[in-house]
Amino acid sequence: MALRRLLFGRTLANRDDHARKLNALEGVPAMGLDGLASAAYGPEAALTVLIPTGAAGLAYAAPVTAAILGLLAVLYVSYRQTISAYPDNGGGYIVSKHNLGTLASLVAAAALMIDYLLNVAVGISAGVAALVSAVPALHPHVLALCLAILALVTAINLRGTPEAARLFAVPTYLFVVCFAGVVAIGVVRVIAAPGAPAPVVAPARPLAAGQAVTLWLLLRTFAAGCTAMTGVEAVSNGISAFREPRVQHGHRTLTAISLLLASLLIGIAYLVTVFGIPAMDQTQPGYRSVLSQLTAAVVGTGVYYHITIASLLCVLTLSANTSFVDFPRLCRCLAADGFLPRSFAIAGRRLMFSLGILCLAGGAALLLITFGGITDRLIPLFAIGAFLTFTMSQAGMVVHWRRTGQRAGHRRRGPLAINALGTVVTGAALIIIVATKLTEGAWITIAVLPGLVLVLRRIKRYYDRLDRGLRDEGALDYRDLGPPIAIVVFERWNKLTDRALRIALQLSADVRAVHLRTLDGPPQAAGDDDDDSRAIRAQWAADVVAPAQAAGVAPPALRFLRAEHRLMHRPLLALVKQLHAEHPSRLIAVLLPEVIQTWWWQALLHGRRARKLQSYLLRFAGSRVVLIHIPWYLEEPRPEHGLAIED
Repeated sequence: MALRRLLFGRTLANRDDHARKLNALEGVPAMGLDGLASAAYGPEAALTVLIPTGAAGLAYAAPVTAAILGLLAVLYVSYRQTISAYPDNGGGYIVSKHNLGTLASLVAAAALMIDYLLNVAVGISAGVAALVSAVPALHPHVLALCLAILALVTAINLRGTPEAARLFAVPTYLFVVCFAGVVAIGVVRVIAAPGAPAPVVAPARPLAAGQAVTLWLLLRTFAAGCTAMTGVEAVSNGISAFREPRVQHGHRTLTAISLLLASLLIGIAYLVTVFGIPAMDQTQPGYRSVLSQLTAAVVGTGVYYHITIASLLCVLTLSANTSFVDFPRLCRCLAADGFLPRSFAIAGRRLMFSLGILCLAGGAALLLITFGGITDRLIPLFAIGAFLTFTMSQAGMVVHWRRTGQRAGHRRRGPLAINALGTVVTGAALIIIVATKLTEGAWITIAVLPGLVLVLRRIKRYYDRLDRGLRDEGALDYRDLGPPIAIVVFERWNKLTDRALRIALQLSADVRAVHLRTLDGPPQAAGDDDDDSRAIRAQWAADVVAPAQAAGVAPPALRFLRAEHRLMHRPLLALVKQLHAEHPSRLIAVLLPEVIQTWWWQALLHGRRARKLQSYLLRFAGSRVVLIHIPWYLEEPRPEHGLAIED
């Protein structure tokens, strides 16, 4: 218990929730790490597509980046409007649900869930790639490093969003300062040099051109570079995490993230072109990331280089934090609407939706293991979910402005036009991404998406059926309130049996004691089974029947049942079926005595027959059977000790 408190902090009360909201300064590391980190793997993903074109392909980095920046500008303006219109939750699921209907909202939610999983896997794998670039000896341990970092980020987020944001603030702002310095120094060197600036450390040589630059190749490059956009929606999805005024803090955070991302993309594209820095194959020894080569080319491999790469490593690996903020909140919305198990909507000990955090970590671990922790293998699956959500969110906002404009008696043409443009632009980008990445692995995302929507709908169908079955609009029925038939199940005569019988007699005058025989297997010698039965009958007559007659009380009936297959539930279910037929209007109360294990090691010394019997009775005995647990303790517990225990 002390270790759990040390790792995850004390259990928080509900009243602590308001104090744990974010401001804009904390919002950037909490929700902007994905966007900022994508400045590392987005340009690299684009340049990786251009590898077959050799040095000629580097000339197209700037125009492709310009197209991506135009898309970023549209998304920024669009999501500012979404935050204003939905200050409680402006995620794609909520916007689509309110404006496009249930099916569209589930498609948006499924796309977001897939995107969040991939964001964690891609961010961590890219961070490890940066680490391997600086320390090539770690190349054989890529997957192990990925899983270790995932475990660390998960543990930090289980402490709560504010703690994660404050802890991640230092590497986030250090990353911004370091790479702003790299870009500034690089630009100054370009301006000061009479010709092309000489790199301090020479980057890798581009491969010999084996393919011409074509329109299709440029479209593939644009689609790969669009992975730099995947964190833009994070602020609107997690707007409920901000303190009041939410809209103001949300706008400031979104503005800071977008400006920083745009500045980094412009600087990286410009310097990559000037210094002639190509992408390299991550699976090959000697791999160096684009940003590692760029930093070495501008400032060398001294102290500044290592600080910069260390900040890049931190930001890339911690970029998963954006998903850890938003994924549990999305799951909470889905659970509140009945599309996920309701436990996803329950706040944990740190007022976080812990089950969502753990599921996200488990899914990301599975992705990392499946693809070996290699970023280039994960990138083709990425961005489809994000851009599908972008498109549906923008389309939902168009419907929102049309509806609210009609209510107000006029059309809100400015906001409507912005979101309409966002719908067209993001929709076109989505088509390009799907078309260019389909054969590279994007088909996996497209195949998983409808399956996930189907699962969400089936969960909702179950809850709807459950609620219909439990609904009772009538008055309480006071008929047939007679005592139940009480059945006490026991293997041996002991204090548990004695206590269970006393409680049964307080509930009903019709008590049946059931002794289960041959549970341990066949008798070891002839007559053993009969000898046990005779001993129990004699003890029953002396300890139960005689005292009952002396007290003028009808004694419980004793019945022996054989468990020929060493299974407790079979003879007991047969008895329940018989009693149902004989007494169709009476309840049957089955009392199960059980020793309570207060320490983990005690559970190893006891069987699980009582729990298994309970499970079978709950599944098959029917609604006219109720179970009553009769606990027995080696040491009587004290309630005040339980009140002091943290969950």
